[in-house]
Amino acid sequence: MKLRKALAVLFAAGALLGLWAAGWQLSRPVNHPVPMPAGLGFEPMLAGGTHGSLLRAPGSTRCALLMHGIRGDRSAMAGRAAFLRDAGWSALAIDLQAHGETPGEMITFGHREADDARNGVAYLRAQGCATVAVIGQSLGGAASLLGKGPVAADGFVLESVYPAIEDAVANRLAMRFGGLGRLAAPLLYWQLPLRTGVGREQLRPVQQIRKVQVPVLVAGGTRDGQTPPEETRQLFDAAGGAKTLWLVEGAIHQDLYAFSPEEYRRRLLRFLDTLGAAPG
Repeated sequence: MKLRKALAVLFAAGALLGLWAAGWQLSRPVNHPVPMPAGLGFEPMLAGGTHGSLLRAPGSTRCALLMHGIRGDRSAMAGRAAFLRDAGWSALAIDLQAHGETPGEMITFGHREADDARNGVAYLRAQGCATVAVIGQSLGGAASLLGKGPVAADGFVLESVYPAIEDAVANRLAMRFGGLGRLAAPLLYWQLPLRTGVGREQLRPVQQIRKVQVPVLVAGGTRDGQTPPEETRQLFDAAGGAKTLWLVEGAIHQDLYAFSPEEYRRRLLRFLDTLGAAPG
């Protein structure tokens, strides 16, 4: 009996250490150099510690801020920037904190990354952008809503964005470990205040999106296990202004532009063209 109890204690301790290690793995910084595709004309940008690359559409005052997903970097947004430039939109792709070339101690799932979103919008306004749209993939979309609240943009494109951190953690663990993973989820998200100083109540995009009164396009995959379609609908339903929902048939938690480029371009440009008149 004593041996069984000792083994049970050891097993529990090992599981807790494993979950602590998993929490570190999820939040550790992923900094590295970010080469952008040559020949497109990207200009380096640095504002408030946020590193980025700007692709100008000459003469245009319509601009888009592009933000990547977790453990990505701004190079993932190069394709979007190129087709936006061709459509008359200047595009600024940035590295969120603790990603790419923007320094940071740890990933905070949108809280500290929100400072980079604000830096990006402020930079574009200073460049003379009369219309600014935010296009955020997963973590990037959350960053546009969290922190001090939604950034001062004229429109939001939110791709595969989690509604609340509890959902995000539980879904990811369930995909890997089934029902047992959902039971263990609190042991991961309860680490947040210890690791980052950020509470769960500060990581709920579904609450912040209620403050958005400008047009919003909410998109997600119908086969996305990390942000299931019902959670994409939940985020869409909470949006306060004019809104559009696009559930991408067959897509999982992935780059929706890479999954369906022609449809993505068509839907995105149709949405963006409602935000501001074309120049001259």
